[in-house]
Amino acid sequence: KAGVIDPVKVTRSALENAASIASLLLTTETLVVEKKEEEEPAAAGHSHGHSH
Repeated sequence: KAGVIDPVKVTRSALENAASIASLLLTTETLVVEKKEEEEPAAAGHSHGHSH
């Protein structure tokens, strides 16, 4: 019958995988993210340098 035969082996494998991922995160110097789209700046009124 299929199932977990050795829980210690499962735990060890999980810890090894977690350590591997943690190692990759600590040694990676780059990060992939989605680029936020820049919004167009609102058109400001032309003041000609006068303060009213």
